[in-house]
Amino acid sequence: MATVVFVKNTAHAASRRCLIYNLKSFTRDSHSSFTPHKRPLPPAWLSRTTEVRFMSRGSSGRSEAGARNSGRVMLALKGAAAVTAAAALGGFLVSANHFQRAEMATLVPRRAEEKDQDEGDILARCRGFMSPPVTDIAVLQGRKGEMCTRMEMLIMETQADFCKALEKVDGGTFMVNRWEREEGGGGISCVMQDGKLFEKAGVNVSVVFGNLTEEAAKQMRSRGKVLKGKDGKLPFCAMGVSSVIHPKNPYIPTVHFNYRYFEIEEEDGSKQWWFGGGTDLTPVYVSKEDALHFHGTLKEACDKHHSQYYPDFKKWCDKYFYVRHRGETRGIGGIFFDDLDGPSQEEAFGFVKSCARTVVPCYLPIVYKHLNDPFTVEEKDWQQLRRGRYVEFNLVYDRGVKFGLATPGSRIESILMSLPLTARWEYMHEPALGTREAEMLEVLRNPKEWV
Repeated sequence: MATVVFVKNTAHAASRRCLIYNLKSFTRDSHSSFTPHKRPLPPAWLSRTTEVRFMSRGSSGRSEAGARNSGRVMLALKGAAAVTAAAALGGFLVSANHFQRAEMATLVPRRAEEKDQDEGDILARCRGFMSPPVTDIAVLQGRKGEMCTRMEMLIMETQADFCKALEKVDGGTFMVNRWEREEGGGGISCVMQDGKLFEKAGVNVSVVFGNLTEEAAKQMRSRGKVLKGKDGKLPFCAMGVSSVIHPKNPYIPTVHFNYRYFEIEEEDGSKQWWFGGGTDLTPVYVSKEDALHFHGTLKEACDKHHSQYYPDFKKWCDKYFYVRHRGETRGIGGIFFDDLDGPSQEEAFGFVKSCARTVVPCYLPIVYKHLNDPFTVEEKDWQQLRRGRYVEFNLVYDRGVKFGLATPGSRIESILMSLPLTARWEYMHEPALGTREAEMLEVLRNPKEWV
């Protein structure tokens, strides 16, 4: 059973760096105001113990944009360490059926200045989070160099950076609540509903631990993992950050990402570990320019670590996010990988960090570009139909969702956060030939190489 603790979020510290994009012809509502958050005082929870409970802060509803004026601007987007959150225990324990080991082929050496220079004081870094970390700060400080601590700090930072970027463009506020898992660990769910731009935006973090069930261990062994427990028990630690964003405007795509880490201690005290995750885009209408920007940003991050990462993980993404009963992919893909356990833990973590830090720069420029694009009732109906396909994939095929729903102690609200607020199903719907809707369907039925 999960215990929910509500937390007030007052942290809007400025991001560490700025990413500047020159976007083409984007329209803006002359009556809308997108004033950056002022730099606040440190969050109240930093001056207290992490056991203090706070009341929730509600999301802010907004009406849709009105009149539009065209313009050309230079956008300065505050950079992000990364982005996201995890659907409770869901996606960590499962990766069966089309398992594929992430091998290292051509390692690209990392420059000295690219190595970790940002893993400083734990308490100082926590000032920018949406909430205190799941693990007590004193515990994190005591094991600062361990991977479980470094990964928890990364996912907390990515959650905060993405939430702040979305709040800035939307003008709304995320509701932040903490939940606890009786079996061990918990999570932090950040959700904004019925905002100005986003109908539903969720960014979740979870950090769970305990003993692996026999069924989960059996599934892992079927994927090639040889796990030897003590007295039938396998202590584990799993954590991740996951996000799904459903915009109101049909010309702003839905985006999803998830980055996670799993660690198991065997009978002799040795540990097995692996990373997984990915980022993918689900537009309602095809935009080659948007697809090039999105995939190009991911490819650039992958190429820093492995010459085959992008082509291999792009194919894996297209294969995984496939709605078999419809014969189409969920969107235009991105990257997806699992069971990444080489060439070293440090290199694997560096790769995951690079990927997580692309989420704001690969998505927010697209949001700003289509911020005030006008749309018709018919285009909104097509978006609702495409959301129906999104729901079908998540409930029928997504391994993390299916496993999470069947796992004792998982938080159902966090798992189903990925579903849109509204969707639509029409009997025997097929777009007319030559329409933009038919063009979108053609791309989904025949995935393309965008870069």
